[in-house]
Order: sequence, then C-alpha cells, then structure tokens
Amino acid sequence: MARKIRMTVNGEKRQLEVEDNELLAEVLRDNLGLTGVKMGCESGNCGVCTIVMEGEAVLSCSILAPQADGSEIITVEGLSKMHEGEGLHPIQEAFIDNHGVQCGYCTPGFLMSTYALLKENSNPSEDEIRKAVAGNLCRCTGYDKIIKSIKSASEMMDG
Repeated sequence: MARKIRMTVNGEKRQLEVEDNELLAEVLRDNLGLTGVKMGCESGNCGVCTIVMEGEAVLSCSILAPQADGSEIITVEGLSKMHEGEGLHPIQEAFIDNHGVQCGYCTPGFLMSTYALLKENSNPSEDEIRKAVAGNLCRCTGYDKIIKSIKSASEMMDG
C-alpha cells in the first residue's frame, strides 16, 4: 500500500509516496538520487547505508521508509552543508588528508558515523572512535588510517 511521507533530507523538505515495505535506503537512492547511500549487505551488518536520522547514525537498510515520516535526515551528499563555509566538511577533508579512503564504497557510512559521533563527542578517545564505527566494515584497509582520519577531524572541528 502506498502512503505519503514527509522528511527533511539534507536541509530540504521532501514529500514522497512510498510503499509500506520500501526500505529507507532504497527511497533515498532510487527516489531522491542520493547514491552516496549504498546498499551492501541489506541486513544491517556492513554499515555502508549509514545516514544520520534525528541526530543519530542509523542503518537505512533496516528502516522502512514510512518509519522516517517527519524525520530530519542527513546523507553524505548533505554533509558539506552541515558546516559553515564552502567546500568539503572537515570530516571529508580529514579522510582525504589522512588517506582514510581506499576504494570508497564504505566511505559514506564511515563519514556519517563520524559526523554523528563528533556532534555528540567533539574529542573522542581512540576507543570511543572504534566503538562508534564498529558497525562499519571496510575490506580495503586495516582501519588505522580511518581512525587517524576521525581523530584528525575531531581536532579540526574542535580547534
């Protein structure tokens, strides 16, 4: 059954018609063209579909689109809008500067998990960083450069 939902996505109010069984990740990708929201495992195990919804990092493959009605959502495409100034968000810059990106498939999920973490804790310890991104899997790195990127981002944003 189709229903209308309203969401604010990356600062823009959106009204969409969705099916009761449509995943939020599918709606963001297919209906809104936000292809930074990746579909990996489709079971909530890999983290590539991570977005920020109502200020929290969530797996959009495990949320039905109707459940997002009335929500404020940020995807990786909206990340650069979430800071003052132009260009990339400091988190994105830190990942580039510290080589926290390999193939890039998992990167949007890591960026969004990092954004949610740093909004809550501007100076996390390495253990807190590792816990915050524990649900994000990367097949290309040993995670050291990702952790270094997140610590660098926290310093850039805090300083």
